[in-house]
Amino acid sequence: MKDMDRTVVEARDQFEDLLDYVGQAARQETAMHEVERSLFRSLLALGRTLLVHFLQQKGVGDYGPSVCSNEGEILLRGATATRSYRSIFGEVDIQRYVYGAVDEGQAPLDAELNLPEWKYSYLLQEWGLTFACKEAFNEAGQTLEQILGVGLAVGTLERLSRKVSPGVEAFRAEQPAPEADEEAALLVATVDCKGVPLTRTKGTESKQGKRRKKGEKKTQKKMACVGAVYTIDPFVRTSEDILDEVQRKAGATRRPLPCHKRVQAELLDDKEVLFASLADQLDQRQGDPPKPLLFLSDGERRLWKLQQKYLPDAIGILDLWHVMEYLWKGAQLFHAEGSTDAEGWVGQRLEMLLEGKVGYVIGGLKQMRTKHALKGKERKTLQDIVTYFHNNRAHMRYDEYLAAGYPIGSGVAEGACRHLVKDRMERTGMRWTVEGAQAILDLRSTYLNGDWSSYWIHYTQAENERLYGNLTFDTSETYKATA
Repeated sequence: MKDMDRTVVEARDQFEDLLDYVGQAARQETAMHEVERSLFRSLLALGRTLLVHFLQQKGVGDYGPSVCSNEGEILLRGATATRSYRSIFGEVDIQRYVYGAVDEGQAPLDAELNLPEWKYSYLLQEWGLTFACKEAFNEAGQTLEQILGVGLAVGTLERLSRKVSPGVEAFRAEQPAPEADEEAALLVATVDCKGVPLTRTKGTESKQGKRRKKGEKKTQKKMACVGAVYTIDPFVRTSEDILDEVQRKAGATRRPLPCHKRVQAELLDDKEVLFASLADQLDQRQGDPPKPLLFLSDGERRLWKLQQKYLPDAIGILDLWHVMEYLWKGAQLFHAEGSTDAEGWVGQRLEMLLEGKVGYVIGGLKQMRTKHALKGKERKTLQDIVTYFHNNRAHMRYDEYLAAGYPIGSGVAEGACRHLVKDRMERTGMRWTVEGAQAILDLRSTYLNGDWSSYWIHYTQAENERLYGNLTFDTSETYKATA
């Protein structure tokens, strides 16, 4: 019996076994979930048989005695060679003719089937990295193994993430803007930073069992610059409304939601790539007439310099939550932490800031420094607060922002820092290389932006072009390049 006929018989036998099992399970009152489990495993086995049958029908890629490579070189048909292919159904072998030298030749069937460079099927890669975007590599591999009976090792998933992620930047730049009627009135960019724990560099001694010096961090971190672009409708509020939210915990119920939020994070450079990408997205999403363009961030000077370089027309807004952190630092210089007096102190100055009286707050802090004769660490802390407010005064016109309905908190960026970076990169015991962390940040942001399926189409098409040069085959049994 021919191999093709044998697999057909095998597939039919497997299907008949499935029907028999269902009947037997029904008579035995088998639990529904156990029926599901058995059927799924049997269907995976049937899928492997059918995949083998598909390959048998495709043949061994015999395109005649010679073919033309994508470089225009005539390659002679050699012997058949076997390559391993790990599918979601399990391992299968693919036998095909190689044209040219065994080690450097081309197998036309590989191009026709769009086989990946490595043995792991694109679908298996996609599913494995989907899990790896959400959980640790070992957990992702275990999840895949539990579902399919086919897993991917930690090292394999790490290598795959680095192989697949470089195309994200080009893919992101190609994405169309949202439909104009789906956008809100204000266009916003927001940036914040979040640390990623790094592996110790080679040659660095472990601190295990040793007492760290004063101020020495247990784990070295590199800051990921996290950005988001979105549109949102104006939301006019008063200073009293803000005080209700931040101090009385009475959150607004009619707050508008961000539209088409897109996040990303950059770890490899000095934040330039992130700001260039944000500028491109904002330019693409700017309406006609132009929408008010807002930029929200904390007080890091480097971020504001990049805003001036890449987003010079944006209205800069200092994130109110970072302002609150500085106010609380000030309160603790004069009142017990968590006390009613400390809360009142913060509330008074917050109300003044919201009313646009930044100069009064700065002046009052200077007077308190003199009146209380602060010295040493306490004096430095108060001076840091004064300097922070002074340096960012141009971005603290909260009375104007509130009247215009502008957002004044970078909750979107802080949420992205937590959801994009912290939830995946800072789990217990995790340490990253810069390149490995950037790979996962690129893939995870693509997943969170809802572009995962589209990116895999982009990636597999790009890989096909890279590996096979868009080669096609004609009926005269020659292998021609059409690119």
